[in-house]
Amino acid sequence: MNWNRLLFEIFPYLALVVAVVVTLYRYAYRPFSVSALSSQLLERRLLFWGSLPFHWGITLILTVHLIAWIFPEAIYAWNASLFRLYLLEVSGFALALWTLAGLVVLLWRRLVNAKVRATATAMDYLVLFAVLISVLTGLYTALAYRFGSSWFAGTMAPYLTSILTLRPRPELVADLPFAFQWHVFNFWVLLALFPFSRLVHIITVPLGYVARPWQIVIWVRRRFTQPNP
Repeated sequence: MNWNRLLFEIFPYLALVVAVVVTLYRYAYRPFSVSALSSQLLERRLLFWGSLPFHWGITLILTVHLIAWIFPEAIYAWNASLFRLYLLEVSGFALALWTLAGLVVLLWRRLVNAKVRATATAMDYLVLFAVLISVLTGLYTALAYRFGSSWFAGTMAPYLTSILTLRPRPELVADLPFAFQWHVFNFWVLLALFPFSRLVHIITVPLGYVARPWQIVIWVRRRFTQPNP
């Protein structure tokens, strides 16, 4: 057994099993633990400047990765035009920088704010660090090896499909640059950490909010004065 098979064939299946089993367990037996555990009440200003670019940036980046995986031919067709190719590459790089800026703010907030730091867990820092590695390795790959969107569609899409169809082809990753191999492996690490962290709340679909009746919230503010002696 070589390292390539261990890291890109065996470990991905372990990560998938852990992600599915532990997530189902939390939903079935610890449903109240499935929460974002927001610290907004403890500190808002840095949270706003960190959370907004991080969440929007990472969501758009993951969406583009998903499209490139499911519709690789569409990526090839888009990249057939040099202008569209550069537009996609520059946009992806800008989104990654935006995400990195938000992530740095969130990390800084957890480190410098005593109240937020007191409520943070080791898993919070571990997940943020893993996401940081993904963003940095993605940025480096985009800088050092051009046109990643095309070879993602040509290499990573078949690799991911082979894993999910139980016909693994780890050899597709064997000749990729080390930075991208690290990027891919770190994805599986994040997947394994996912069910143990607060990230698990992102798969919650609040369908009940769609069907429930409207709720009216009334604020009552009274000014209390000291009684006259």
